[in-house]
Amino acid sequence: MPQNTINIGILAHVDAGKTTITEQILFQSGALRNMGSVDKGTSVTDHLAVEKERGISVRLATASFTYKDTHINIIDTPGHVDFCAEVEYSLRALDAVVLVVSAVEGVQGHTLSLFQAIKQLVIPCIIFINKIDRVGADVAAVMLDIETSLSKNCILLQGTLDEASGQAQIKSKWNSQLFNSSLCEKTLEKIVELDEALMDSYLNGENLDFSRVDAVLMQNTAIFQLIPVLLGVAKNGVGILELLDAIVAYLPKANGYRNKPLSAVVFKIEHDITLGKMVYLRVFEGQIKSKDVLHNATRAKNKTQKAGQLKSIFKGKYLDIDKISADQIGIVSGLSEAKVGDIYGNDGSIPELFSLSTPMLTVQVTPNNPSEIMNLVQALDQLCDEDPLLAMQWLSDLRELHINITGMIQVEILEAVLLDRYGLIVNFSAPTIIYKETPKKCAFGYERYWMPKPCWAIVKFKIEPAELGSGVSYYSQVGVNDVAIKYQKEVELNIDKSLQQGIKGWQVTDCKITLVEAEDHNVHSRSGDFAIATPLAIMNGLVESDTTLLEPILSFYLSASMDLLGAITSDITKMRGTFENPEINNEIFVLKGKVPAATAMKYPIELASLSAGKAKISTQLCSYEACTDEQGKTTDYRGVSPLNRDKWILQARGAL
Repeated sequence: MPQNTINIGILAHVDAGKTTITEQILFQSGALRNMGSVDKGTSVTDHLAVEKERGISVRLATASFTYKDTHINIIDTPGHVDFCAEVEYSLRALDAVVLVVSAVEGVQGHTLSLFQAIKQLVIPCIIFINKIDRVGADVAAVMLDIETSLSKNCILLQGTLDEASGQAQIKSKWNSQLFNSSLCEKTLEKIVELDEALMDSYLNGENLDFSRVDAVLMQNTAIFQLIPVLLGVAKNGVGILELLDAIVAYLPKANGYRNKPLSAVVFKIEHDITLGKMVYLRVFEGQIKSKDVLHNATRAKNKTQKAGQLKSIFKGKYLDIDKISADQIGIVSGLSEAKVGDIYGNDGSIPELFSLSTPMLTVQVTPNNPSEIMNLVQALDQLCDEDPLLAMQWLSDLRELHINITGMIQVEILEAVLLDRYGLIVNFSAPTIIYKETPKKCAFGYERYWMPKPCWAIVKFKIEPAELGSGVSYYSQVGVNDVAIKYQKEVELNIDKSLQQGIKGWQVTDCKITLVEAEDHNVHSRSGDFAIATPLAIMNGLVESDTTLLEPILSFYLSASMDLLGAITSDITKMRGTFENPEINNEIFVLKGKVPAATAMKYPIELASLSAGKAKISTQLCSYEACTDEQGKTTDYRGVSPLNRDKWILQARGAL
């Protein structure tokens, strides 16, 4: 295997052409003998039936190949915002990114979100402007859009010939002959200003050595100070070899060490009919060999499991391998407890998780045939391994299933996947915004659970509201002379469970819980007594304190032409939103602010209609803030509520 390795992601707004680019990269590098097609459902990275039918990527896919003595692991990601959890997890496995932008549509809403993630994580990047052959393609306008919306550090390394026509080609490629061209002047200025000696030579009118300039470009691309921009027509293969050359030349290679302790992250899970659960890991440090005992640092009980078969994907095929070394991507079987996002070993080398989109909707899922409910539970449990953000909730007493989703396209895809993979026909309820609740005031919750014997658990909690966004904190003022340590641990382990649903049906957060009094009995107390008493006391305390609904708030970045400023600011105000003073440049305004998710869910569609598709909006969950019960929504408790004390105890003791 070549000494150099790079793990690269292909990212884009939906329909910008990233899967076609991936296909062309694999073909032109020699990894594929024949070109696949997204439109025909034959692309190598769109392998799910639903992807082939719809022509969109819904799962990330990996492929490996060698180009110019560099081993390249490529990750093709979904472009639709409903599936950006896949992008979220893949970002932790990457050394660099190719961000694809359409030459016609330019920077779009999801492009903004993707670039924000790349910027925050400081992932070196190349931008590829695709579809320069389409009618309406305007590279100069798109470059201005990129510099305005993304970064002024983007530099165009190529020009076009016969732009916006079927004969579109690349001209003026980045090389030593460009130094006297008008294209190169702006590019040169951005490069030389990052190197004092080079700047002096440039200002003195000296002839600049290309290799010297190119070295500065490479150094600063690697640290996200410069972002090269390339051009092409992916469907025709135009610009793909130049893109490959730029990936190898300018993007940094991985630099892990195999003789260090293991540090690896799970970024994808598949369930194969033959091979079973397949866990995709990026190894940052150390190495994994078959039969190694791996320590899962993410699981609550710090699970350890033995690695089974090891595989890699090379030139589109699974290959058996004997180890996965630092910097490599590989597939491990045998890790039945693994979930996407889990860390094996230590996390010292692994990038933080950047949230691109937190699910803000919940739906109930029901099988068309009620007798298949347990099959549906098992299917969704598998899908939750692959996407933990689904957060399946199985209410066995009600025989109800609920999951969290990002949008309605995700529902359509889940429906197709459940039918294709599991043979299940299912129905989804209308989605509901996910609210939360927090105590209104300080209160006490008490429970004396001592009948019917044998049982004995007496607890009293002080429940206090805390700062918004602070989450839940738990403390105990009770000594081991009053309650044995094993029962105190039982209380602590059940705090989060007790707050999953409050008196208005939503998760309780932003509060401080303190165990102020408690008592066990050396004869009558049993394991599980305090697990029963804790939710009863907590819910009693929430009734005393009452709760305030919290609604999800989105931060937004919006740009549009000046003639729409009045209409858009009026819309935001009607949605209970707030915004900063607009930034205006070349008859385009940029507006930043916040708006409730409940009022803004459909606004991107309305904005597209208002602006004929020219306005851009990017949103991200930024906080949960208080709202009235009328502005939000209360819901019934799912399952048996602790407020129904007798039934709760019977259920907890397995008597129902």
